[in-house]
Amino acid sequence: MSKLIIKDLYASVNGIQILKGVNLEVNLGEVHVLMGPNGAGKSFFSNVIMGNPKFKIDKGKILLDGEDITELAPNERAKKGLFMTFQYPCEITGVTMSNFLRTAWNSIKNDKINVVDFHKKLKEKMKELDMDPIFSRRYVNEGFSGGEKKRAEVLQMAVLQPKYAILDECDSGTDVDALKTISNAINKFKESSDVGVLLITHYNRILQYIKPDKVTILLNGKVVKEDSTGKLAEEIEAKGYTEYIVKQN
Repeated sequence: MSKLIIKDLYASVNGIQILKGVNLEVNLGEVHVLMGPNGAGKSFFSNVIMGNPKFKIDKGKILLDGEDITELAPNERAKKGLFMTFQYPCEITGVTMSNFLRTAWNSIKNDKINVVDFHKKLKEKMKELDMDPIFSRRYVNEGFSGGEKKRAEVLQMAVLQPKYAILDECDSGTDVDALKTISNAINKFKESSDVGVLLITHYNRILQYIKPDKVTILLNGKVVKEDSTGKLAEEIEAKGYTEYIVKQN
């Protein structure tokens, strides 16, 4: 059973319950979009899936290809093929993208890779993503624009080749050109692998470039609607989340 399954998930932070019985599935080879307004619990949800120790799971399970990973540490989840980009990636002064990515590779893969072979692999991935080779020699996110930070995150995904990728608002802080570039990079990676993508966003604009297989609306820590026709995201763009907020109240 190759899929990421979130089953009846309740989670809290500092005694405040944020997720209230979320059910969601991501299949290999599909793009599942999770939408919702600010404060809906989207980023909290992604952090819980990845195992952020700041947040407590009160009830429910996280299943990765049939295995219960609910209690696993983040690094163990990564070794099993789970990956997450961050809404606000941090800077790491003095560490180049190349060294950072090779260290990450050797931390989560069974086969260790030497410097020469890794640089060859990195160059190939950067070429596929239309990225300037000089990017690999820059310090991680230091002096990066919003768009460059997001592209760096997509590069990490392409190099590490996860089975399931959680992309937390990879369209935030980007202009139109950067959004197109990032979307193209995600599409190219998806075409070259059987990755399952959970794409988290506020807006419909990135979905002009990335075709979703399923769209789920999260509001106040609950799934309020799910759709696989492609129309739901368009409705949100036209009407906003007001209808769902009213129904919740």
